[in-house]
Amino acid sequence: MLNHIVLMGRLTRDPELRRTQSGIPVASFRIAVDRDFQNQSGERQADFIDIVAWRGTAEFVTKYFSKGRMAIVSGRLQMRDWNDKEGNRRTSAEVVADNIYFGESKRDGDSQGQGGYNRSYSDAPTGSYGGQTSYGSQSSYGGQSSYSAPADSDFAELNDDDGDLPF
Repeated sequence: MLNHIVLMGRLTRDPELRRTQSGIPVASFRIAVDRDFQNQSGERQADFIDIVAWRGTAEFVTKYFSKGRMAIVSGRLQMRDWNDKEGNRRTSAEVVADNIYFGESKRDGDSQGQGGYNRSYSDAPTGSYGGQTSYGSQSSYGGQSSYSAPADSDFAELNDDDGDLPF
């Protein structure tokens, strides 16, 4: 079975970091995801989706994201059943985040500067934690990525001439 979801939206509030009784960090936040179409009056609507991040991903999102920031969340959809104060049974849907990426280029005045270095965080199922790096002024999802190799790179630009290729 496949349960994978990728969403891009703006945080509606600062992420809230808590810890379980055993000390595992967990962060919760909500993102507003614009719909691709406009309603009959020409207005664009948004869906508000709850996100839960665990361990290193939770610490990453609370450290680097705040209300209004664009985030790309990759994870799985989870349904939870619970009882409200009146004892009624309720069901809620949330996304359990596996990866969280910056969804926009860095803003003026932010500690992240302007331009070409974005980081994301992923909790690997093997338990090894580490960031993934992408270069370019926009995110790896949804938009043109203007990749330019760092100055100290060993990469070189290729010619468009395919004359020497054996196929």
